Amino acid sequence: MSRTLDPPGRALPLSPQVFAAYRYCEAVTGRQARNFAYGIRLLPTAQRQAMSALYAFSRRVDDIGDGPLEPEVKRARLEETRELLGHVRDGKVPDDATDPVAVALADAARRFPIPLGGLDELIDGVLMDVRGRTYETWEDLKEYCRCVAGAIGRLSLGVFGTVPGAPGAERAPHYADTLGLALQVTNILRDVREDAAEGRTYLPRAELAAFGCTDALRHDAPPPGADFTGLVRFEVRRARELFAEGLRLLPLLDRRSAACVSAMAGIYHRLLTRIARDPHAVLRGRISLPAREKAWVAVRGLSGLDARRVGRLAARGNAR
Repeated sequence: MSRTLDPPGRALPLSPQVFAAYRYCEAVTGRQARNFAYGIRLLPTAQRQAMSALYAFSRRVDDIGDGPLEPEVKRARLEETRELLGHVRDGKVPDDATDPVAVALADAARRFPIPLGGLDELIDGVLMDVRGRTYETWEDLKEYCRCVAGAIGRLSLGVFGTVPGAPGAERAPHYADTLGLALQVTNILRDVREDAAEGRTYLPRAELAAFGCTDALRHDAPPPGADFTGLVRFEVRRARELFAEGLRLLPLLDRRSAACVSAMAGIYHRLLTRIARDPHAVLRGRISLPAREKAWVAVRGLSGLDARRVGRLAARGNAR
């Protein structure tokens, strides 16, 4: 599903309708996905546009799942969105269609070999949320993470492509998938209190029970006897292992695609480090990085410095 670009990121002429559709998707991305936006700004125009289209469609799916509608209405809306995806896949979305997200995604799919089945997986993952699914083990949770995050990594790889002749390029989809899992585990830790308040628990029940934290996520402080610090650091180690594996993708990408991935991974790895230093902070509120630090990570990503740093930190974390 990966491809090579010759020349990298070559921008093709766009009709006014398609150009406007991409501008809409870029506005959605900049407004609603700050971490993602910091990464993709490092890409050439054509790739940045395609990534914005992927994000805008994914955001639509997520918004249905997180919205106030009744579950049966959400399920119907998600299936309607899947039908729209089918029209994109079949080339049935004209440039002058009224849905800018569909227009942009259809154009991106024509220009890049994007494995659109990954968006079907995303819809499947959001349906798990709508049905209120919980996860007993890591293997159960991994299935969900692959749908909502690993699939995004594989979709992105369709836009990035791989360096011609790069040794191990056949493993690129696996690394992209694994890096998506690392980002999602970090998200789950960051949002653990917020999700619990909405009745969602993603951390595996078996692991919550092992650390005495079954009822710990809804409170500002864990109850007596709960080893919440132990639980969080256990999950942090898992995320670091996933980062270490997933970041093996970077040498397979061209410089700017690697910079984009490095920037996003660097931001999330820094969040993970903050969580590890103060595990109880996730019960007090959402942890985030200031805009200045995100911009600094992006600059380091473009230079390749943060990629090497994140790789070393991930490997060091694995050794602990």
